[in-house]
Amino acid sequence: MAKVVVLSTGGTIASRLDPEHGDIRAVVGGAELVADLRGLPDGLDIEVVQLFNLGSYALGLDDAFRLARAADEALRAPDVSGVVVTHGTDTMEESAFMAELTVGSDKPVVFTGAQRLAEEPDRDGPRNLAAAIRLAADPRLRGFGAMIAFDEEFHAARDVTKTHTSRVGAFQSAEHGKLGDVDGARILIYRTPRARAPFDVERVEPAIELVRLAMGCGPGFFHAARDAGVRGIVVETFGRGNVTPGALEGIRACVAVGLPVLVTSRCPQGRVEPIYGNGGGKDVAQAGAIFAGDLSGIKARILLSVLVGAGAAMDEIVAAVGRIAD
Repeated sequence: MAKVVVLSTGGTIASRLDPEHGDIRAVVGGAELVADLRGLPDGLDIEVVQLFNLGSYALGLDDAFRLARAADEALRAPDVSGVVVTHGTDTMEESAFMAELTVGSDKPVVFTGAQRLAEEPDRDGPRNLAAAIRLAADPRLRGFGAMIAFDEEFHAARDVTKTHTSRVGAFQSAEHGKLGDVDGARILIYRTPRARAPFDVERVEPAIELVRLAMGCGPGFFHAARDAGVRGIVVETFGRGNVTPGALEGIRACVAVGLPVLVTSRCPQGRVEPIYGNGGGKDVAQAGAIFAGDLSGIKARILLSVLVGAGAAMDEIVAAVGRIAD
């Protein structure tokens, strides 16, 4: 008998309107979410673990790591085929990538949630959760790592991002495309994700900041972050990795005191590459910043939190970013 462990953390899938406060809050437990399901495969054993019940906007990097550790622990049981995580959509892609980087098992970890409340008649949560459980129980998905299952599609944690604030088809994988579809009882696989290389770490570093550049940005953020004791910075730059003169000054100041600075693009598709001079990306690379390929800023931040938390030296960070981002 196949067994799937559902780790429940809250989010819209577990939320209802609170008449006392006049707002939406996560109040539904994982056991109730699972009890609402229909049409799962016969003989499937489901165990529910309630980790917390929060909107994912309230979670931090330590929470995401705790969640990944819980998934890894559950997957050690030989009778467990996979893990499903019910999670808010706001930061789901971040927690999923944390699991991708730190869960050692090759069994699938499938994140899912909802865009509509648990009390709405056309809620999408039950359909998404049922699909995620099917994926977690499918032996063909061993080695696929962490994924997001949403609106009858499933995506690799490295590539997927939330692209709409409220529609049920909220997640896309841009250039790389979805891994496949869940069509009722059928799982259709269109591509396989890149080979995994998880890190064995005991902690992650929460003091990693992310800044998105805009025209004319000065060095103030970088100096303030350095002085506040951050342990690393990710910069969403222009285009291929270009920055303002003020940002270049700030990056140099941070690298000079040993802070790792990762460079990504604020563009939703494409890679950063140090090719422009006269204050462009080539000067950013010469300043000591590390170019992070086609990783998004928020994914690069997760990666840097793992590497700094592991105590990686600068050359080890460069090598690891190259391996994950290229």
